[in-house]
Amino acid sequence: MNDMRAALYDRYGPPEVLYEGRVPVPARKPGEVLVRVHAASVNGGEVHGRAGKVRLVTGRLFPQRTGIDFVGEVAEVDPAVTGLRAGDRVWGLLGRTFGSAAEYVSVRPRQIAYAPGNVTSTEAVSLLAGGTTSLTALRDKAGLRAGERLLVRGASGGVGSVAVQLGKALGAHVTGLASAKNLDFVRELGADEALDHRATPLADLNRYDVILDTVGTEHRALQWRLTAGGRLVSIAFDIDRPVRSIGCILGSVVQGRRRVRFFSGNPKHDLLAELTAYVERGDLRPVVDTIRPLAEIAAAHRALEAGGVRGKHVIDLV
Repeated sequence: MNDMRAALYDRYGPPEVLYEGRVPVPARKPGEVLVRVHAASVNGGEVHGRAGKVRLVTGRLFPQRTGIDFVGEVAEVDPAVTGLRAGDRVWGLLGRTFGSAAEYVSVRPRQIAYAPGNVTSTEAVSLLAGGTTSLTALRDKAGLRAGERLLVRGASGGVGSVAVQLGKALGAHVTGLASAKNLDFVRELGADEALDHRATPLADLNRYDVILDTVGTEHRALQWRLTAGGRLVSIAFDIDRPVRSIGCILGSVVQGRRRVRFFSGNPKHDLLAELTAYVERGDLRPVVDTIRPLAEIAAAHRALEAGGVRGKHVIDLV
Protein backbone atom coordinates (compact mmCIF):
# COMPACT_ATOMS: atom_id res chain seq x y z
CA MET A 1 0.00 0.00 0.00
CA ASN A 2 2.23 2.77 -1.30
CA ASP A 3 -0.13 5.22 -2.95
CA MET A 4 -3.83 6.09 -3.04
CA ARG A 5 -6.45 7.95 -5.04
CA ALA A 6 -7.08 11.57 -4.05
CA ALA A 7 -8.74 14.72 -5.39
CA LEU A 8 -6.06 17.16 -6.53
CA TYR A 9 -5.57 20.43 -8.38
CA ASP A 10 -2.40 21.95 -9.81
CA ARG A 11 -3.56 25.58 -9.97
CA TYR A 12 -6.32 27.76 -8.59
CA GLY A 13 -9.34 28.12 -10.80
CA PRO A 14 -12.82 26.82 -11.68
CA PRO A 15 -14.05 23.33 -10.76
CA GLU A 16 -12.43 21.92 -13.91
CA VAL A 17 -8.97 22.21 -12.31
CA LEU A 18 -9.90 19.29 -10.03
CA TYR A 19 -8.95 15.74 -10.99
CA GLU A 20 -8.52 12.29 -9.47
CA GLY A 21 -4.83 11.58 -9.07
CA ARG A 22 -2.50 9.48 -6.97
CA VAL A 23 -0.45 10.50 -3.94
CA PRO A 24 1.42 8.55 -1.25
CA VAL A 25 -0.68 7.05 1.52
CA PRO A 26 -0.11 9.31 4.56
CA ALA A 27 2.49 8.02 6.98
CA ARG A 28 0.88 7.39 10.35
CA LYS A 29 2.75 9.49 12.88
CA PRO A 30 3.18 8.48 16.54
CA GLY A 31 -0.12 8.81 18.36
CA GLU A 32 -2.19 8.84 15.17
CA VAL A 33 -4.80 6.60 13.56
CA LEU A 34 -4.91 5.72 9.85
CA VAL A 35 -8.48 5.75 8.54
CA ARG A 36 -9.70 4.21 5.29
CA VAL A 37 -12.17 6.83 4.01
CA HIS A 38 -15.57 5.63 2.81
CA ALA A 39 -17.17 9.01 2.14
CA ALA A 40 -16.43 12.75 2.22
CA SER A 41 -18.52 15.80 1.38
CA VAL A 42 -18.01 19.09 -0.44
CA ASN A 43 -18.05 22.23 1.72
CA GLY A 44 -17.99 25.93 0.95
CA GLY A 45 -14.53 26.48 2.37
CA GLU A 46 -13.05 24.00 -0.08
CA VAL A 47 -14.72 25.80 -2.99
CA HIS A 48 -13.15 29.11 -1.89
CA GLY A 49 -9.81 27.39 -1.42
CA ARG A 50 -9.82 25.79 -4.86
CA ALA A 51 -10.84 29.09 -6.48
CA GLY A 52 -7.86 30.83 -4.88
CA LYS A 53 -9.95 33.25 -2.80
CA VAL A 54 -7.97 32.44 0.36
CA ARG A 55 -4.56 31.88 -1.22
CA LEU A 56 -2.88 33.90 1.52
CA VAL A 57 -3.76 30.92 3.73
CA THR A 58 -3.52 28.02 1.28
CA GLY A 59 -0.28 29.20 -0.34
CA ARG A 60 1.18 28.43 -3.75
CA LEU A 61 2.54 24.90 -3.38
CA PHE A 62 0.85 22.41 -5.71
CA PRO A 63 -0.71 19.96 -6.12
CA GLN A 64 -3.23 20.88 -3.45
CA ARG A 65 -5.91 18.72 -1.83
CA THR A 66 -9.57 19.15 -0.97
CA GLY A 67 -12.05 17.77 1.58
CA ILE A 68 -12.36 18.39 5.34
CA ASP A 69 -14.75 15.70 6.65
CA PHE A 70 -14.83 11.93 6.39
CA VAL A 71 -16.56 8.74 7.48
CA GLY A 72 -14.57 5.54 7.30
CA GLU A 73 -12.95 2.56 8.99
CA VAL A 74 -9.86 2.43 11.17
CA ALA A 75 -7.06 0.74 9.22
CA GLU A 76 -4.11 1.13 11.60
CA VAL A 77 -3.73 2.29 15.20
CA ASP A 78 -0.57 3.45 16.89
CA PRO A 79 0.20 1.08 19.81
CA ALA A 80 0.09 4.04 22.20
CA VAL A 81 -3.55 4.82 21.27
CA THR A 82 -6.24 3.25 23.46
CA GLY A 83 -9.97 2.85 22.83
CA LEU A 84 -9.70 2.31 19.08
CA ARG A 85 -8.87 -0.71 16.99
CA ALA A 86 -8.71 -1.71 13.35
CA GLY A 87 -12.19 -2.13 11.88
CA ASP A 88 -13.89 0.50 14.05
CA ARG A 89 -16.24 2.73 12.05
CA VAL A 90 -15.46 6.38 12.76
CA TRP A 91 -16.13 9.88 11.53
CA GLY A 92 -14.25 13.12 11.91
CA LEU A 93 -12.83 16.33 10.47
CA LEU A 94 -9.31 17.33 9.55
CA GLY A 95 -9.64 20.72 11.22
CA ARG A 96 -8.18 23.71 9.41
CA THR A 97 -6.61 21.78 6.56
CA PHE A 98 -7.82 19.94 3.44
CA GLY A 99 -7.30 16.40 2.21
CA SER A 100 -10.16 14.08 3.20
CA ALA A 101 -11.29 13.52 -0.42
CA ALA A 102 -8.85 10.62 -0.60
CA GLU A 103 -8.72 6.93 0.23
CA TYR A 104 -6.84 7.41 3.53
CA VAL A 105 -6.28 10.07 6.19
CA SER A 106 -4.04 9.98 9.25
CA VAL A 107 -5.48 11.78 12.26
CA ARG A 108 -5.19 12.09 16.02
CA PRO A 109 -7.82 10.31 18.13
CA ARG A 110 -9.22 13.67 19.28
CA GLN A 111 -10.25 14.39 15.67
CA ILE A 112 -12.59 11.38 15.41
CA ALA A 113 -15.42 9.56 17.22
CA TYR A 114 -17.49 6.46 16.57
CA ALA A 115 -19.80 7.08 13.62
CA PRO A 116 -23.58 6.69 14.15
CA GLY A 117 -24.66 3.12 13.56
CA ASN A 118 -28.12 3.85 12.15
CA VAL A 119 -27.04 5.53 8.89
CA THR A 120 -24.72 4.64 6.02
CA SER A 121 -21.36 6.33 5.52
CA THR A 122 -22.61 8.48 2.63
CA GLU A 123 -25.61 9.51 4.75
CA ALA A 124 -23.55 10.19 7.86
CA VAL A 125 -21.04 12.47 6.16
CA SER A 126 -23.88 14.76 5.05
CA LEU A 127 -24.43 15.61 8.73
CA LEU A 128 -20.85 15.92 9.88
CA ALA A 129 -19.50 19.40 9.11
CA GLY A 130 -22.99 20.93 9.25
CA GLY A 131 -23.83 19.18 12.48
CA THR A 132 -20.72 20.16 14.40
CA THR A 133 -21.01 23.72 13.09
CA SER A 134 -24.70 23.96 14.05
CA LEU A 135 -24.11 22.57 17.55
CA THR A 136 -21.33 25.06 18.15
CA ALA A 137 -23.25 27.98 16.66
CA LEU A 138 -26.69 27.46 18.17
CA ARG A 139 -25.94 25.89 21.53
CA ASP A 140 -22.46 27.09 22.47
CA LYS A 141 -22.15 30.50 20.78
CA ALA A 142 -25.78 31.69 20.75
CA GLY A 143 -27.09 29.82 23.78
CA LEU A 144 -30.35 29.01 21.99
CA ARG A 145 -33.10 28.18 24.47
CA ALA A 146 -36.41 26.35 24.16
CA GLY A 147 -39.20 28.69 23.08
CA GLU A 148 -36.92 31.22 21.39
CA ARG A 149 -37.36 32.26 17.77
CA LEU A 150 -34.59 31.13 15.42
CA LEU A 151 -33.98 32.28 11.84
CA VAL A 152 -31.73 30.11 9.65
CA ARG A 153 -30.50 31.91 6.56
CA GLY A 154 -29.54 29.41 3.88
CA ALA A 155 -31.82 26.78 5.40
CA SER A 156 -31.57 24.21 2.60
CA GLY A 157 -27.76 24.11 2.41
CA GLY A 158 -25.25 21.78 4.02
CA VAL A 159 -25.18 23.64 7.35
CA GLY A 160 -28.63 25.22 7.26
CA SER A 161 -30.46 21.94 6.66
CA VAL A 162 -28.91 20.49 9.82
CA ALA A 163 -29.39 23.71 11.80
CA VAL A 164 -33.14 23.66 11.12
CA GLN A 165 -33.36 20.16 12.58
CA LEU A 166 -31.14 20.96 15.54
CA GLY A 167 -33.10 24.14 16.27
CA LYS A 168 -36.26 22.06 16.58
CA ALA A 169 -34.47 19.49 18.74
CA LEU A 170 -33.46 22.33 21.07
CA GLY A 171 -37.09 23.48 21.29
CA ALA A 172 -36.96 26.66 19.21
CA HIS A 173 -39.54 28.08 16.80
CA VAL A 174 -37.63 27.83 13.52
CA THR A 175 -37.96 29.99 10.39
CA GLY A 176 -35.92 29.04 7.34
CA LEU A 177 -34.86 31.37 4.51
CA ALA A 178 -34.24 29.50 1.25
CA SER A 179 -34.97 29.59 -2.47
CA ALA A 180 -38.58 29.16 -3.56
CA LYS A 181 -38.01 25.66 -4.97
CA ASN A 182 -36.65 24.45 -1.61
CA LEU A 183 -39.36 25.76 0.72
CA ASP A 184 -41.20 22.43 0.96
CA PHE A 185 -37.89 20.70 1.66
CA VAL A 186 -37.16 23.11 4.51
CA ARG A 187 -40.61 22.50 6.00
CA GLU A 188 -40.01 18.74 5.75
CA LEU A 189 -36.89 19.23 7.84
CA GLY A 190 -39.14 20.60 10.60
CA ALA A 191 -39.16 24.36 10.07
CA ASP A 192 -42.27 26.09 11.44
CA GLU A 193 -42.00 28.66 8.64
CA ALA A 194 -40.14 28.70 5.32
CA LEU A 195 -39.68 31.96 3.40
CA ASP A 196 -38.44 32.66 -0.11
CA HIS A 197 -35.27 34.71 0.33
CA ARG A 198 -35.77 36.51 -3.00
CA ALA A 199 -39.36 37.52 -2.29
CA THR A 200 -38.77 38.48 1.36
CA PRO A 201 -36.59 41.55 1.95
CA LEU A 202 -34.62 41.31 5.17
CA ALA A 203 -36.29 44.52 6.38
CA ASP A 204 -39.68 42.77 6.22
CA LEU A 205 -38.70 39.89 8.47
CA ASN A 206 -39.94 39.50 12.02
CA ARG A 207 -37.55 39.83 14.94
CA TYR A 208 -35.66 36.81 16.17
CA ASP A 209 -33.82 35.84 19.33
CA VAL A 210 -31.15 34.01 17.33
CA ILE A 211 -30.16 34.28 13.67
CA LEU A 212 -27.78 31.79 12.09
CA ASP A 213 -26.30 33.21 8.89
CA THR A 214 -24.65 30.75 6.50
CA VAL A 215 -24.37 33.27 3.64
CA GLY A 216 -22.05 35.91 5.06
CA THR A 217 -23.55 39.09 3.60
CA GLU A 218 -25.76 41.93 4.90
CA HIS A 219 -24.80 41.44 8.55
CA ARG A 220 -25.90 44.96 9.43
CA ALA A 221 -29.43 44.39 8.07
CA LEU A 222 -29.65 41.08 9.92
CA GLN A 223 -28.63 42.73 13.18
CA TRP A 224 -31.72 44.92 13.01
CA ARG A 225 -33.94 41.82 12.85
CA LEU A 226 -32.77 40.76 16.31
CA THR A 227 -34.77 41.21 19.48
CA ALA A 228 -33.16 43.20 22.29
CA GLY A 229 -30.40 40.93 23.50
CA GLY A 230 -30.70 38.80 20.35
CA ARG A 231 -27.67 36.96 18.96
CA LEU A 232 -26.48 36.76 15.35
CA VAL A 233 -24.04 33.95 14.62
CA SER A 234 -22.31 33.97 11.26
CA ILE A 235 -20.33 31.02 9.93
CA ALA A 236 -19.27 32.97 6.83
CA PHE A 237 -18.22 36.43 5.76
CA ASP A 238 -18.50 38.12 2.41
CA ILE A 239 -15.47 36.73 0.61
CA ASP A 240 -15.72 39.51 -2.00
CA ARG A 241 -16.02 42.30 0.62
CA PRO A 242 -14.01 41.00 3.60
CA VAL A 243 -13.20 44.41 5.07
CA ARG A 244 -16.90 45.37 5.26
CA SER A 245 -17.87 42.04 6.85
CA ILE A 246 -15.09 42.04 9.41
CA GLY A 247 -15.76 45.72 10.19
CA CYS A 248 -19.40 44.93 10.96
CA ILE A 249 -18.41 42.08 13.27
CA LEU A 250 -15.85 44.19 15.15
CA GLY A 251 -18.27 47.11 15.36
CA SER A 252 -20.95 44.93 16.91
CA VAL A 253 -18.58 44.00 19.75
CA VAL A 254 -18.45 47.67 20.71
CA GLN A 255 -22.24 47.89 20.56
CA GLY A 256 -22.65 44.92 22.91
CA ARG A 257 -26.33 44.40 22.19
CA ARG A 258 -27.32 42.70 18.97
CA ARG A 259 -23.78 41.40 18.72
CA VAL A 260 -22.47 39.38 15.76
CA ARG A 261 -20.66 36.21 16.76
CA PHE A 262 -18.36 34.75 14.12
CA PHE A 263 -16.36 31.54 14.42
CA SER A 264 -14.38 29.04 12.39
CA GLY A 265 -15.05 25.52 13.60
CA ASN A 266 -12.41 22.98 14.60
CA PRO A 267 -14.42 20.32 16.46
CA LYS A 268 -12.87 17.68 18.67
CA HIS A 269 -13.87 14.21 19.90
CA ASP A 270 -16.46 15.22 22.51
CA LEU A 271 -18.47 17.33 20.05
CA LEU A 272 -18.32 14.58 17.43
CA ALA A 273 -19.54 12.05 20.00
CA GLU A 274 -22.44 14.34 20.93
CA LEU A 275 -23.37 14.61 17.27
CA THR A 276 -23.35 10.81 17.01
CA ALA A 277 -25.87 10.68 19.87
CA TYR A 278 -28.17 13.21 18.17
CA VAL A 279 -28.19 11.13 14.99
CA GLU A 280 -28.74 7.82 16.76
CA ARG A 281 -31.67 9.31 18.72
CA GLY A 282 -33.28 10.33 15.45
CA ASP A 283 -33.07 14.08 16.11
CA LEU A 284 -31.06 14.57 12.90
CA ARG A 285 -31.66 12.82 9.59
CA PRO A 286 -29.32 12.70 6.58
CA VAL A 287 -29.53 15.50 4.02
CA VAL A 288 -27.87 14.15 0.87
CA ASP A 289 -28.28 16.08 -2.38
CA THR A 290 -26.12 13.90 -4.64
CA ILE A 291 -23.62 11.06 -4.33
CA ARG A 292 -20.74 10.94 -6.81
CA PRO A 293 -17.52 8.92 -7.17
CA LEU A 294 -14.18 10.59 -6.57
CA ALA A 295 -13.60 10.88 -10.33
CA GLU A 296 -16.52 13.35 -10.44
CA ILE A 297 -15.17 15.72 -7.78
CA ALA A 298 -15.21 18.61 -10.28
CA ALA A 299 -18.91 18.04 -10.96
CA ALA A 300 -19.63 18.10 -7.22
CA HIS A 301 -17.83 21.45 -6.83
CA ARG A 302 -19.64 22.81 -9.88
CA ALA A 303 -23.02 21.79 -8.46
CA LEU A 304 -22.32 23.43 -5.10
CA GLU A 305 -21.27 26.67 -6.79
CA ALA A 306 -24.45 26.65 -8.88
CA GLY A 307 -26.54 26.96 -5.70
CA GLY A 308 -29.97 25.59 -4.90
CA VAL A 309 -28.45 22.69 -2.99
CA ARG A 310 -30.54 20.48 -0.72
CA GLY A 311 -28.15 19.23 1.91
CA LYS A 312 -24.73 17.93 0.88
CA HIS A 313 -22.94 16.81 -2.25
CA VAL A 314 -21.22 13.60 -1.16
CA ILE A 315 -18.17 11.81 -2.56
CA ASP A 316 -18.28 7.99 -2.31
CA LEU A 317 -14.75 6.52 -2.03
CA VAL A 318 -15.64 2.86 -1.56
